[in-house]
Amino acid sequence: MTRTDQLRDIRSTPRRKVLISGASIAGPALAYWLNRYGFAVTVVEKAGTLRDGGYPIDVRGTALEVVRRMGILPRLQQAHIDLRRLTFLDGDGSEVASVNPHTVTGGVAGQDLEVRRGDLTSALYAAVRDDVEFLFNDSIDTLDQQSGHGVDVTFRGGSSRTFDIVIGADGLHSRTRELLLGPEEQFHRYLGYCFAVFTMRNTLGLSHETLMWNTPGRAAALYAVGDSDEVHAFLNFAHPQPPYDAFRNPEAQRDLVAKVFADAGWEVPGMLAALHDADDLFFDAVSQIRMPRWSSGRVALVGDAAYAPSFLTGQGTSLALVGAYMLAGSLADRDHAAGFAAYEHTTREFVTMNQGLVGEGDATLFPTTAHALEQRNDMLRNLSTMPSGEGRPAHSALTLPEFMSMT
Repeated sequence: MTRTDQLRDIRSTPRRKVLISGASIAGPALAYWLNRYGFAVTVVEKAGTLRDGGYPIDVRGTALEVVRRMGILPRLQQAHIDLRRLTFLDGDGSEVASVNPHTVTGGVAGQDLEVRRGDLTSALYAAVRDDVEFLFNDSIDTLDQQSGHGVDVTFRGGSSRTFDIVIGADGLHSRTRELLLGPEEQFHRYLGYCFAVFTMRNTLGLSHETLMWNTPGRAAALYAVGDSDEVHAFLNFAHPQPPYDAFRNPEAQRDLVAKVFADAGWEVPGMLAALHDADDLFFDAVSQIRMPRWSSGRVALVGDAAYAPSFLTGQGTSLALVGAYMLAGSLADRDHAAGFAAYEHTTREFVTMNQGLVGEGDATLFPTTAHALEQRNDMLRNLSTMPSGEGRPAHSALTLPEFMSMT
């Protein structure tokens, strides 16, 4: 069957029904594009509401073109944080170097965006909420593809429905991936660190800047996204194995972080006190997801569920946005099997390049030995006299195709 025949068959049949698990970034972005291509889309999200707030995230390179085509670029430009200074501190709190953030991140001043995670999720939701069904406070319990004509889904809330296609956009610890292909451990590439992020009072009066304190194997940062009376606190530490027992246990997370930083100086004691009372703690391992394939049958994965690159690359959000665009477009005029194959064929090289950014030195911001820390500090002192970077090739390595509109 030719592609023209496939397109004719698809257009002559009822709207294909798609279930997307996850309403963070990849999920709503995918829902937007699938709706544009004529799909009937449902998004299920285990949280009771859209998740607001959250730590700052970056939108760079090819992903900027995705949000421009979605029409949300002006809104994100208004929400841009504009971090102006990144200051590194030694173990005694003395300054090592103060640099333009773009010299470290590889971003492009005046082009790349940094916004609060909640500002992006709100913009994505607003772009699609009137055209897509959202099921909050629910999640997928089982998937059954045995019928061959669709995916029978049962939900934790007790209901069941059948969809033509199911997409997992449910993050690093994807339930959809586990149901489809097995335990996370077989795809989890641990990078040797864990981190905790939460908000606390801006006791130092910081504005549009980040302070980062380091000793071997430990980092603490205070991130002021503007002139707010709150800052984002960040605690990162080397750990030999992923603490799987702590991932779903906030008290275990707090205990682990407090133990690692018990004797730390600078502002860390106050950060630990704030951590104890924080109601927005986000804790995780610094990891990547690497998979030989991103789909099986009528079920596929997108974003962190398929190819989390880790925050060390700064590209998690951008990969989610680009991957959603490429997956939806690949399905626009093809059946699911051909569409999933095209999605992998056109997107995998871009993903691999961006996951490989960890090897370009980002992890050296968190050295684990005294010698490595001194080497990093020498590098930063040299960076402080250099202009901001012009971006990394991987950020823009994919040129977005124009897909055929079905509406």
